[in-house]
Amino acid sequence: MAVSTPTRESLVATIKETIEKKSVELIHVQFVDIEGTLKHVTVTANQIDQVVEGRVMFDGSSITGFTPINQSDLYLDPDLTTFAVLPWTEQEGYSEARFLCSVKKPDGSDFDGDPRNVLKKTVKRAKDQGYSISVGPELEFFLFKTDENGQPTLDTQDKGGYFEPSPKDLGEKVRLEIYKALKMMGFTIEASHHEVAIGQHEINFKYADALGSADAATTYKWVVKTVAQQFGYHATFMPKPLAGENGSGMHVNISLFDDEKQENAFYDESNELGLSEKAYQFIAGLMDNVKDFVAVTNPLVNSYKRLVPGYEAPCYIAWSASNRSALIRIPATRGAGTRVEIRCPDPSANPYFAFAVIAAAGLDGVDRDLTVVPAVNADIFHMSKDELDARGIENLPTSLEAALDRFESGEIGRQTLGEHAFGEYVALKRAESEDFRTAVTNWEVAAYQGKF
Repeated sequence: MAVSTPTRESLVATIKETIEKKSVELIHVQFVDIEGTLKHVTVTANQIDQVVEGRVMFDGSSITGFTPINQSDLYLDPDLTTFAVLPWTEQEGYSEARFLCSVKKPDGSDFDGDPRNVLKKTVKRAKDQGYSISVGPELEFFLFKTDENGQPTLDTQDKGGYFEPSPKDLGEKVRLEIYKALKMMGFTIEASHHEVAIGQHEINFKYADALGSADAATTYKWVVKTVAQQFGYHATFMPKPLAGENGSGMHVNISLFDDEKQENAFYDESNELGLSEKAYQFIAGLMDNVKDFVAVTNPLVNSYKRLVPGYEAPCYIAWSASNRSALIRIPATRGAGTRVEIRCPDPSANPYFAFAVIAAAGLDGVDRDLTVVPAVNADIFHMSKDELDARGIENLPTSLEAALDRFESGEIGRQTLGEHAFGEYVALKRAESEDFRTAVTNWEVAAYQGKF
């Protein structure tokens, strides 16, 4: 039985009913900048008609990577399905709500610098080829104690380990409140647990279409940070906050759905691994393009402190049906749940850009009918350099600077992000890389000051 899609009129009516029922007074009209940082304009609930009609304006010249001052007027076009009352604001007779928005120019056309619009273009490209994209990200985070001024320290709120229960997992209460808040905002939570490193956690939510999943990842990071703060902790999605400990990843599970056949395009029960030709081509596309898009999926100087051997983060370009030391693996589920998991991305990435370049890279493999190299089922982390060379296993870029060199010289980034977002992103990240190159770190002072 087909499920009917709510009309715009019915969605607006439901939203207005909820505003009245929940005594919503303030509405946060949200969007993200080119780094994926959440921004919002707050209006009163009696301006709901102005909000849903996309008439909330803001100054784009004040947002990094958006518009020059002489073209600064931009408008926020809300996705009505993202409306949610914020659980932590609810009290008797008062609450607040939010919408996630795409950004429009004054003439009503899409603003090219908006990450949400970038992802929508990739989704449309797949749709034009007969595919829908499903994405399920897994975002890890750390909880740190704060000092008397509320600033984060490097003291984790527990010393627990992987899957450890209370009393060692002192983050259990925080995760429970995060779970409650996300559930009230419409998330379906699938798992919650302590991760490998001290003070590290993960909460998994159900996959969705690519745009919905990017919206969910953005909301998730906001909720995690907000709830953690209520407990006096700082939640960070920084990839490698602690030397000598595992970093935080954002493994991205992705699949294509064949719209005509109404089936998962990656599944073929007659294949030894249960994978279709399209799945192998998609994997080949990821492997062929990954060096050219890793500056997006791993966007910080700090990202490359995580991508080193010995800490479970994949730094070698290989694939396997089950091997977690490989960059790409295929989770065991088959049938409708068949998917490809790419393990290098980290949670500091802008999810709209990240999902766009990953999908575009895989689709490039399908378009070019690429043949995937043989799978690597041995533990790559313990291979010698000679063995890696003999197998033709290459490294990911080892620094943000090297990743940006590949990003600029390659095609996948410019084609996927578009000229405006691509240029602004490169300029921003080049400046970050240069700041780091010229900075004098604590390590350098400790190692050299007394010696020379």
